[in-house]
Amino acid sequence: MNRKTRILSKSWPQRDATPATTINPPVYKGSTVLFNSYEDMLKAGRHEYEGISYGTDRLPTQRQFEEAMRDLEGGEVCRLFQSGIAAIQTALMAFTQSGDHILVCDNAYGPGQRFCRKVLQKYNIECTAVPPNVGADIDRYIRPNTTLILLESPGSLTFEIQDIPAITAIARQKNIVTVLDATWATPLYLQPFALGVDISIHSVTKYISGYSDVLAGTVTAGERCARTFENFYKLMEIYTPGEECYLALRGLQSLATRLRQHEQSALTVAGWLETMPLIDEVIHPALPSHAEHHLWKRDFRGSSGLFAFTFKKDYSHTELAAFIDSLDLFRLGYSWGGYQSLITAAKVMRATPSRYAGKTIIRLSIGLEECSDLVSDLENGFTMLT
Repeated sequence: MNRKTRILSKSWPQRDATPATTINPPVYKGSTVLFNSYEDMLKAGRHEYEGISYGTDRLPTQRQFEEAMRDLEGGEVCRLFQSGIAAIQTALMAFTQSGDHILVCDNAYGPGQRFCRKVLQKYNIECTAVPPNVGADIDRYIRPNTTLILLESPGSLTFEIQDIPAITAIARQKNIVTVLDATWATPLYLQPFALGVDISIHSVTKYISGYSDVLAGTVTAGERCARTFENFYKLMEIYTPGEECYLALRGLQSLATRLRQHEQSALTVAGWLETMPLIDEVIHPALPSHAEHHLWKRDFRGSSGLFAFTFKKDYSHTELAAFIDSLDLFRLGYSWGGYQSLITAAKVMRATPSRYAGKTIIRLSIGLEECSDLVSDLENGFTMLT
C-alpha cells in the first residue's frame, strides 16, 4: 500500500480533540454513524438502541429543534419535516387506512386538501369538506368510519376560525383523531393540546424560521397519538437536512420578539384600512368586526401579521394589476411570516358555502418594515384605483 492509499483509507478519530463550545449547535452531516460496540449494533437491529444508528435517524441538530418545539407546544413527541406540506401529508397517512372517511375543513391549506382528494382517495380514503367556521355542528358530518378531522384555525386565506374545543370534545367521544394546522398563531399564541387537539402542525417555513430561507414543518403529537406517529415516522425514514434544522432553531430564538412586531404592525395597518372608503371588509381575527372574534378572544393569546381585506368594488384584472404593481414595499410572493411584507390577490374557491364567494381576497403579510412606510405604500397604491 503506497502512502497516498494509506492516507485516503486512514480513519481520523476526533476523540482526542477538544470540542468548541458555541452558542448555536453545530450542523451535523453524515450517513454512517459509528457504533461504540458490536453489542450496540445488535441492539439497533432489535430496535432497542437508544442512540443514533444512521443518518436518517434524526441527527443531533434536528433532535434539539424537535425537543424545543415539543416543549413549546406541550406535546409528547415532535418530528421535523422537509416542508409544511410534508408534515401535513405524513400526519394524514399515519392515521388513516383504506376504508376510512376523513373530514377536511374547507379553509385548510390548499395543497393539503389536494393531497386528500388526489392521493388519499386513490387508496379508498373518502374526504368530505366541512365549513371553515365549523363547531359543534361537526357532528352532522361524522360517519361510522370517520377516523380523522383536519382543521386550520384560522385559515390562511379567509381567516375563519373553528370552535376547536367543541370539535375535539365530540371527536374524543367517537375516538376520532383531530389534526390542527396552527401555523398562523405559532405555539406562542395558540396551545392546541390545551383545547383537546391530538396533532398540532406548524409550517416552520413561516414565522418560526422568519427569514424566508427555510423549508420545514413539524408535527407534534399528544399522548394519545404519540407512539403511532413516532413509529410511522421512523418506518418511513424521514429526516430533515442539518442546515434547515440549524436555521429553524436559530429562528426560534427570536420568534417572540419578531412576532410581537408583526402583530402590532398588522393591527395598525388593519385599523387604518378599516377607515378607507374603498375597503369593504378587513378580515383579521383580532378585530371586533371579525365574525369569529369571540372564538379568537377565548382561545388565542395573540395574533400574527397575516390578514386580508376586500374592496367594495369588483375591480378588473387590469385595475388590480395597476394597484399591486405600483407597490414598493409589498412584494408579490407566496408564503408568509418573513421580514419582507408580501401581497397576494385571488378569488377563493370553496366546496362549502362561503361568506367571501365571488370576492377578490387581498392578503397581506405584514413584515418588519416601518409600519408608517407600509401604510404610505398602500395609500399610494390606492390612488391607482378609481
